[in-house]
Amino acid sequence: MKRKAKPQPPPWYAAIVKKHTPPRPLAAHCLAAFAGGGLLCALAQSAQYLLILRHIPEQTASTIVVLATVALAALFTGLNIYDAAAQRLGAGLAVPITGFANSLAAAMLEHKNEGYVLGSGCNSFKLAGAVVVFGLVSALTLSLAALLLGLL
Repeated sequence: MKRKAKPQPPPWYAAIVKKHTPPRPLAAHCLAAFAGGGLLCALAQSAQYLLILRHIPEQTASTIVVLATVALAALFTGLNIYDAAAQRLGAGLAVPITGFANSLAAAMLEHKNEGYVLGSGCNSFKLAGAVVVFGLVSALTLSLAALLLGLL
């Protein structure tokens, strides 16, 4: 089945749009994303080092930092702080764990008027379920490929 070609605007209209569209500050956006992501990761790493200095085993400290990062991202989403920061820092805050927490909390907040169980609960599992299934299928596929190639 052939797809229909998307209709294109006439050339004169495209020229007007191009003339009046402001240039995107790509370098500034990349720098902000780099700085935001770097700051987030530096804060998390500093928290982990502080926990290790308090004689907490490294693996336990890592777990605590990940849980705190997820909890803070979800809390900041609920307080509309995460979205405002993401507008300024762009993809830098979408470090996988904080981006996932933001998506999950946003889905829960969006459907809270339908009730806590059927609204927030069910809609959060729609997103989380897809992520978990994709992760498991990817891990299984890569493990089987490595096993077949004799790497394990």
